[in-house]
Amino acid sequence: MDYLLIILGAICILVGVIGSILPGLPGPPVSYLGLLLIHWTRFAQYSTKMLVIWAVIVLIVAVLDYVVPVWGTKKYGGTKAGVRGSTIGLIVGVILLPMLGIVLGPFGLFGILGGPFIGAWIGERQSGQNSDKALRAAFGSFIGFLAGTFMKLAVSIVLAFYFIRSMLQAIF
Repeated sequence: MDYLLIILGAICILVGVIGSILPGLPGPPVSYLGLLLIHWTRFAQYSTKMLVIWAVIVLIVAVLDYVVPVWGTKKYGGTKAGVRGSTIGLIVGVILLPMLGIVLGPFGLFGILGGPFIGAWIGERQSGQNSDKALRAAFGSFIGFLAGTFMKLAVSIVLAFYFIRSMLQAIF
């Protein structure tokens, strides 16, 4: 049973790190689940204090992931249309380009980084904003998206570190 939990935990850690970048997957909560799975084995035992602290951090980051892009867009004069456009742009950039066979390279990077920016700009333009205001809001949305992604990725990588360290200590 321990080995099954380790395999499931490793899958959760991997999916969590990937989910920190891609939309639709809750990266840090899935990574935290991976940490819990290895905790329930004989190979790693984390303190209750550590697990509670990381649960709180994961919860805060999950909430901030929704707040920071909105805050960035609003701070730079954007509207809800810009926020929606940013989200749609990210989804289109991440899903559509790989479906077209462009997974890596400049277009894959363009989809992940440029999608939210272009989506926010289009959303703002369609809501009646002039080009300068739309560009400013798109920049704010992009900064918010990057900040949220960085927070999620940092938490998931730290949780992956704890997982890997526990596994290595169990082996050696």
